Amino acid sequence: MIGYLVRRLLLGAVQVLLVAVGVFLLTEALPGDAAVTIAGDNPDPAVIAGLRAELGLERPMWQRFAEWLGNALRGDLGTSLVGPRPVAEMIGAAAGPTLLLAGLALALLVPLSTGLGVLAARREGSWPDRLITSTTLGLYAAPEFAMAILLVAVFAVQLGWFPPTAIDGSLTGDPALLVLPMAVLLMRPICSLSRLVRAGMIDAQRSPHVQHARRLGISPARIRFAHALPNAAAPAVQQLARTADWLIGGVIVVEAIFAIPGLGTALLEAVSARDLPVVQGLALVFATTTVLVNLGADLAARALSPTSEVGR
Repeated sequence: MIGYLVRRLLLGAVQVLLVAVGVFLLTEALPGDAAVTIAGDNPDPAVIAGLRAELGLERPMWQRFAEWLGNALRGDLGTSLVGPRPVAEMIGAAAGPTLLLAGLALALLVPLSTGLGVLAARREGSWPDRLITSTTLGLYAAPEFAMAILLVAVFAVQLGWFPPTAIDGSLTGDPALLVLPMAVLLMRPICSLSRLVRAGMIDAQRSPHVQHARRLGISPARIRFAHALPNAAAPAVQQLARTADWLIGGVIVVEAIFAIPGLGTALLEAVSARDLPVVQGLALVFATTTVLVNLGADLAARALSPTSEVGR
């Protein structure tokens, strides 16, 4: 286990480094830079040249990246080029709304998707199974932005039940602001996770050890939740990790439509302003989160199903 952890962490460090290099090169390839953004609509070439010199943008690309990487290894993500504010402070401020949405979504996602999957697998081919399967397939095929716009048009604009955006309110101060974003965030993950749980439960209920438990006279409820569900949950845990990574990374579409100032919104604004330190800092956070969340998912899957090959 220790050797496995060391290998995964070393591989993760390489992946984070490659992401940082890729993001730096892609951002450099974009037209314009932070100096042009700061200069405004009527840029004077002399002003732009002075801004580039002040921001250090005239230095060679490799030199700027090496300096940023060295500072990042010491925990310093630099300062925003557009505003004199530390990148770590900007990321910390934007992380609050995203973590709130991600935490609530995960807290609701696990029991809802597990319950739907177990209910569908309880009697394969029955009307509850067919209803849940067809509904989840239909919802999963719907694009997020389309569902978000539809929910806003119906429940916020036409019926007036919920606020359409978070521009004039606080997510923590007005829980009604969370209803529509949470509905959009949960729609696709519930569909994918419930179908994984259903498929895993059906396979587990046909396995020899579950058949033997039935012959021993163990109650159906105990067989489902104590014997079948742990094995069925192993692949679902990995999908849950990908969902958590997707949520923590900031769901750009949801944050943009509902005007939520989270990590996804911060990334969009940084790319638009060619604010390279902020883009690199966010990429570093996203890549590190992905590595750690997936490592945790592999370890959890091995604990739930020691006989599986997950995480080996």
